[in-house]
Amino acid sequence: MVAAVGAEVVAAATDAASGYAAAVNRERHSTTTAQRRRSRWPWILAVTALAFAALAIVVLRGPLGNHLWPEAEAETLRRQADAALARGHLAAADGSGARELYEAAMALDPDRPEPRAGLARVADAALQRAQVALAKGDFEAARRSLALARSLSAPRAGTDALAERMRQRELAVAGIDAMLRDAEHARSEGRFDGDPRAALPLYRRILELQPGHLRALEGREDALTALLAQAGGALRREDTATAAAKMAIARAYDAGHADLPELDGRMVRVADTLRRRGDRALRDGRTDRAADAYRRWRDAGVDVDAANRALADVAALHLARMRAALSAGRIDEARVELASASGLPADASALREARQQLRRAERRPDTVAALTPTQRARRLRGLLDDAQRAESAGEWLTPPGESAFDKLRAARALAPDDAAVRIASVRMQRRARACFADELRDNRLQRARVCLDAWAALDGDRRTVAQSRRDLAGRWIAVGEERLGRGELSEARAAHDTAKSLDKQADGLIGFDARLRAAEAVVR
Repeated sequence: MVAAVGAEVVAAATDAASGYAAAVNRERHSTTTAQRRRSRWPWILAVTALAFAALAIVVLRGPLGNHLWPEAEAETLRRQADAALARGHLAAADGSGARELYEAAMALDPDRPEPRAGLARVADAALQRAQVALAKGDFEAARRSLALARSLSAPRAGTDALAERMRQRELAVAGIDAMLRDAEHARSEGRFDGDPRAALPLYRRILELQPGHLRALEGREDALTALLAQAGGALRREDTATAAAKMAIARAYDAGHADLPELDGRMVRVADTLRRRGDRALRDGRTDRAADAYRRWRDAGVDVDAANRALADVAALHLARMRAALSAGRIDEARVELASASGLPADASALREARQQLRRAERRPDTVAALTPTQRARRLRGLLDDAQRAESAGEWLTPPGESAFDKLRAARALAPDDAAVRIASVRMQRRARACFADELRDNRLQRARVCLDAWAALDGDRRTVAQSRRDLAGRWIAVGEERLGRGELSEARAAHDTAKSLDKQADGLIGFDARLRAAEAVVR
């Protein structure tokens, strides 16, 4: 069509030139033929130039002009593509996307590098968009963007890696509902941690796959709350090892859980109560009770070094008793005391020395069974003299192993029917009974307990000793009631436990126990 229009324009221009030439010939008929020819050419050339100018205007204004000079149109398309890419408009079916515009520019001018580089940028942007969509769990959008990146020949290593991550995530998400059901079932059974199928590990796995999963977040919170409630129950029982373990598990999943600070405070208070209880038991020579209290204190994780030092003190008492047993020839008793010390953080050199002493004693022929009458009499006399010196020094019950009571006990084991031993026992029994009465009168209950135990060990009248235990338990109940009235629950609980250890049927103990439990429940 454009060619036909051009031909018509040329024909018209030619006709005009011919008509003009004829007119000139008619007008200048008097000139010679040579002159007419020379004067006609400038006009013909001018008219022809005008015709070609008209043709150029028609041609260059249409598609043919674009075909003949494509650079300008390609540059326009490239700029439009750059703008679409900057807006994130990567592809569109109507041709307005960056991909389509770059491809159009490249079709117009295949030799220009800019459109090809633009398509590479579109591929990179599509891959990044797919990664973002995958992180959000929008798999459909991730698949579309990945397909666009692959169609634009994005680096295969990147697209394949993303496709694999997407596959794994989709598989995991497909199993989230099942994991959630398992987690909720485990939580309902109280299985919070300890194996991969417990509640907290399952909730953690779900949240790794979908960080904002609401039911998993709520389930984890419920599981941690229940776990820490168990820790609180363990603290009420002074089971510090269990409480500390459960609190550590909770911290591993949520170090900022709201219940942890309150439990930390309770742990400190329980540890202090155990420390004081262990100190009292150690002063009373009750090594088993002291060791138990100190171990629980250590398990709380509150001042572990101090707790170990206290346990070392208990071990030292066992070693002192071991030496006393050896001096009395009671090898079996010495072995028991040494074994008790060995189970504690005792001083290593002291333990080595004690083992050597025991081995030497075991090799000696002068054990109690093997002693000659003369050797037995000599040893008995030495023990009674030591008891007398300790009694004169006022060391009735302390220090352990060297007190008058311990020396007399060794003498009784060596010769229970000896007249001197019976006399010393009666004298010591009277002193122990008087000691108990004096200490109870002055309300020194800890010391009264020591005297009472010594009295009972010296074969005091069972009925009288039982009544004395009941009296002492009543005093501890009164102390506990006073502490309860002040709101000092830890001290009240310690007094309650001491009274119960003396006499489980003591008057007022049941009512005191009920009031104490009620107060503890309110505080919790």
